Amino acid sequence: MALVNKPKKGKRKIRDSGEREIMDSRKAKTKDPSKVKRAKSNGSLAALPADLRGPDTEWWYAFLSKHAELHKDAESVPSDEEEAFRYFFRTSRRTFDYICSIVRDDLISRPPSGLINIEGRLLSVEKQVAIAMRRLASGDSQVSVGAAFGVGQSTVSQVTWRFIESMEERARHHLVWPDQERMEDIKARLEALSGLPNCCGAIDATHIIMTLPAVESSEDWCDPAKNYSMFLQGIVDDEMRFIDIVTGWPGSLPVSRLLKCSGFHKLCEAGKRLNGPVRVSGEDAEIREFIVGDMCYPLLPWLMTPYEAENLSAPMVNFNARQKTARMLGTRALARLKGSWRILHKVMWRPDKNKLPSIILVCCLLHNIILDCKDELLTGIQLPVHHDTGYKEENCKQENPSGKVMRETVTGHLPTFEAVLN
Repeated sequence: MALVNKPKKGKRKIRDSGEREIMDSRKAKTKDPSKVKRAKSNGSLAALPADLRGPDTEWWYAFLSKHAELHKDAESVPSDEEEAFRYFFRTSRRTFDYICSIVRDDLISRPPSGLINIEGRLLSVEKQVAIAMRRLASGDSQVSVGAAFGVGQSTVSQVTWRFIESMEERARHHLVWPDQERMEDIKARLEALSGLPNCCGAIDATHIIMTLPAVESSEDWCDPAKNYSMFLQGIVDDEMRFIDIVTGWPGSLPVSRLLKCSGFHKLCEAGKRLNGPVRVSGEDAEIREFIVGDMCYPLLPWLMTPYEAENLSAPMVNFNARQKTARMLGTRALARLKGSWRILHKVMWRPDKNKLPSIILVCCLLHNIILDCKDELLTGIQLPVHHDTGYKEENCKQENPSGKVMRETVTGHLPTFEAVLN
């Protein structure tokens, strides 16, 4: 019996950085990003209204004033202006300006006539980006976000989607699998952190919960916690940067099945990923590149999971402790993602399931941009609890024979566990 019934209508939209790599490798020519086709503009930049040409800062002070008016008894906003900016939009002004630069051409080249504020002026690029980022950061309703910016619900919807479309196309270079030189740096830092040799990252998955209209409700999307949800699986590096994601699959899938459906799994099984230089253990056994995951994942030659048994030997306990140190990077990254972009943490009200994967992807891109710009989140933004509260831990119990040998080799290679490891 199939694990998930296929949808009766339409085609499921999947966002999978691994599948994207597979598709790109099949193309005869590689597109030059500078030559990607753009929507035609009806005029030159110089001919556009002043609202769209230069940076706009007035929106920020108008937003602060309106927020204070609408939320007199709400949680306190930091008094420092820079911290207040981070509080509302998660980034510094410098990073915000960089994000504006990514989407500026798209937002200028095709401004629909409906994008006006209450004064009848076209919305500046900065204000459009602020509206979209506030919607993603707060998870508040479109009506609530619109009220704070002096625009209507439909404008918030249009602006947010145009921002997401542009980011999905223009910012993809912020979420890519590392080249070998960068991967060597990642492995060195992960080994310094956990002691695991040739470890390339950590994998974890989380549910994005939503409500669905009765006509769209089905067992496909009903997960084990009786929520309707969509999965996000991410692989992160030593800095909790996403280097591979897959989303768009129903939350009803077992996590092990989600992995098998991913482009990343296909690439690894074909020997096209995690295929860098091997390490040699003290007993001359080879240690290939691998990632680490929880017990919900299968044990594979390139995916190390913890030992499960009573009365584990000291080396096994040592391996589990070090594996957890590396593995928790994935858990913490998802907690930070959902804490920063609360639209992913709150229950989404009847989202378009064809658009939701793009929203999730763009939140991951923003997460990475903050790291790439060496920006810092305000203290307390990350979720104080697990990113997937309410879900029971899955136990896959699948152990590939070659994976068992690999884990034993890594276990034998590790130095004695030290108390400094968390």
